[in-house]
Amino acid sequence: MRGGSGLSAGTCARYGVGVASFRISEAAELLGVSNDTVRRWVDAGRLAADRDGQGHRVVAGQDLAAFARAQAGDPDADEGTRFSSARNRLRGIVTAVAKDTVMAQVDIQAGPFRVVSLMSREAVDELGLEVGSVAVAVIKSTNVVVERADRS
Repeated sequence: MRGGSGLSAGTCARYGVGVASFRISEAAELLGVSNDTVRRWVDAGRLAADRDGQGHRVVAGQDLAAFARAQAGDPDADEGTRFSSARNRLRGIVTAVAKDTVMAQVDIQAGPFRVVSLMSREAVDELGLEVGSVAVAVIKSTNVVVERADRS
């Protein structure tokens, strides 16, 4: 949360000082679901939450991370990944296809993420990709840059 953890003294003792915590709306954004969905998970006991000094529900960073891992499930359980070393799979809808004689650009909207792929026109035609198609972007990278996100 902005300007500190916002946790009450009792909550800080439970999680330790300096632990990140997230309001319901922030947790929802990070999980890619609605605020109401996160509230239902908290109410059902699926996701732990406490109250901050102002009475707002907050989720400890460790609890949110554990919940996100559990929601992701086992990557090997998906039939499509069993024979692939790539584990970054984003399912989405094709929003644009631009083709020339040799190459093509395919845009996929996977939740809040836009993925752009450059590939051969032949591959696009063989896969039958067109606007409105469901596709999975499989990402295998030897170099991934991670930046700390500003929470403001």
